[in-house]
Amino acid sequence: MDSRDWIRDGLRSVLAGLIVIPLAALNLPLFALSVATLILGVVPGLGLLLFPLVTLLVRARADLARRLGAQSGVTISRPYRPMPDGARLGLWRYYKWILTDPATWRDFAWLVPGAVIGIVLGALTIAVPLYGLEGILLIPLWIWLGTGWYGYGAIWPFDTVGDAFLSLPQGALILSIGLAAAPHLRRFDALFTRLLLAPTRNAELRLRVSQLTVTRADAVDAQAAELRRIERDLHDGAQVRLVSLGMTIGLAEEMVEADPVGARKLLAEARETSTAALADLRHVVRGIHPPVLAERGLDGAVRALALALPIPVTVETALPGRLDTPVESAAYFVVAEALANVTRHSFARTVSVELWHTGSILVMRIIDDGLGGADPAGGTGLRGIERRLAAFDGTMSLSSPPGGPTVVTMELPCASFSPKTTPSSGTG
Repeated sequence: MDSRDWIRDGLRSVLAGLIVIPLAALNLPLFALSVATLILGVVPGLGLLLFPLVTLLVRARADLARRLGAQSGVTISRPYRPMPDGARLGLWRYYKWILTDPATWRDFAWLVPGAVIGIVLGALTIAVPLYGLEGILLIPLWIWLGTGWYGYGAIWPFDTVGDAFLSLPQGALILSIGLAAAPHLRRFDALFTRLLLAPTRNAELRLRVSQLTVTRADAVDAQAAELRRIERDLHDGAQVRLVSLGMTIGLAEEMVEADPVGARKLLAEARETSTAALADLRHVVRGIHPPVLAERGLDGAVRALALALPIPVTVETALPGRLDTPVESAAYFVVAEALANVTRHSFARTVSVELWHTGSILVMRIIDDGLGGADPAGGTGLRGIERRLAAFDGTMSLSSPPGGPTVVTMELPCASFSPKTTPSSGTG
């Protein structure tokens, strides 16, 4: 790690410690308030009103702790059960929902130990670097101003001015140790927070089941919409042409003896209709699984997409091999939808597509220099991408400030590859 990196991380952790101490101290009045509302809960009606309000405050405080943990590299998911249908319509059902959620009691159990750990570690995070800074700046200044003898580090008291200036190397060493240890202290605090505020194994399973229920419903809806699209394309395209082809051939059969010239014209028309019907069928097949994807993989298929766009597209890939067919198909279609959104809405002059694999994740990033301001809630394109990714536990993040650039980052879990040629880059 570069020296500037650990200094920067240490300073950020020290600043985080300044925030954590007052937040941790806030845990104690929240705990006292929680106990008071539980005691008052025996009073009919009063507990129904006060306990949910205090619980919301405690959950907001716990969410702050989870966000601070994420800044230290420790992900802490929210474990709360989803609100049941109609819970907002009745105070009793709302109270019961909060009261029976195990995460509520884990939040309460975290308040006091979380306050102690947060204050102690936060104080250490701040005190050690400050003590080191004192040795560098304050001790020589005090001696220079003649404020009297003092002591620092391993020398107590100073007997000479030379002893006083030995605080400089000691202070530098203590400051370095404090800055180096600060991120680890913050991470330890985050790990302790995760111990109580993260979902339990049962809660994770419940959340996973709930997520799978939603993604399965989205996948079924997407599949049904895709089948309707295929049916519509066949009905309005190839089927109409095939019916016309049959009628044309039937007329030619009737005219072949009486009007051979007219029959030949009808047969030529039938040949053109069959060619058009074949083109329609190929278009439908490409919509199901493009042949270029099967033949050349995701790399080649994305480059083919880039060549078909009316704006310059730069494609850079670093894939170790071919993906599993379902994942490869999903990746192709989300990239295609993202590029279609660019051409329809962004007014971009250039686009870049980046694909790479990290760990067990396939990452796809689309960057354009258009107008920006993209919003998933503003249309069906980005929502469709999210639904297609969710079926594979994938995610999408969007950065699109007004004026651009727009950056769409999509991730798909993908662990298996088959051998492939070396990574390549180029312009479509």
